[in-house]
Amino acid sequence: MPSADPMATTHLVPLFLFAIAGALTPGPNNMISAGSGAAFGFRRTLPQIWGVTFGFALMVMAVGFGLGALFLSIPYAHQALKVIGSVYLLFLAWKIANAGGTTGGTAIEKPMTSLQAALFQWVNPKAWTIALSMVPAFTTVGGDRIVAEILVLAGVSAIVTLPALCVWAGFGALLARLLSTPRQQRIVNYVMAALVAASVVMLFL
Repeated sequence: MPSADPMATTHLVPLFLFAIAGALTPGPNNMISAGSGAAFGFRRTLPQIWGVTFGFALMVMAVGFGLGALFLSIPYAHQALKVIGSVYLLFLAWKIANAGGTTGGTAIEKPMTSLQAALFQWVNPKAWTIALSMVPAFTTVGGDRIVAEILVLAGVSAIVTLPALCVWAGFGALLARLLSTPRQQRIVNYVMAALVAASVVMLFL
């Protein structure tokens, strides 16, 4: 059971480890960041990174303040989110596969905006899974510091998510830079698009 002090070091360490594991392991957000970094460049991927960072932190707070219980009480809600999220991920994979490089120009070559990335968290099953696991594990049921605990969870999530996505986006951008010919860049885009599409399979495993 967590300490009544939401800032207790003995519980911040496992919280950070849990958050790091969730943020760094492959999932839709990471695959999108890597694919966007490869297709559009690191700088143009920053809005997506910021959107995920703040969008997921808001989700953690919403789950902590009762939305999680409501979500779990609705039959088939999780399955519906999987389907919606999968369709959107396949659309993003198609978008990345058809991107023309970091210079961009056409509508199909525009990366995710901050708002789109933030809204995507609500149909991202991995984000839901992490939030629904984190809140009960690191808050005190019926505790008088529940609000402070939830704010700490959201803060830690944001602190960890931002650099994790930067790593993935940087990896994609570096790969595209190393493979700089048009044919090589097209191959990189196809590979990254395939990874985003593969994350759809992960949602159902």
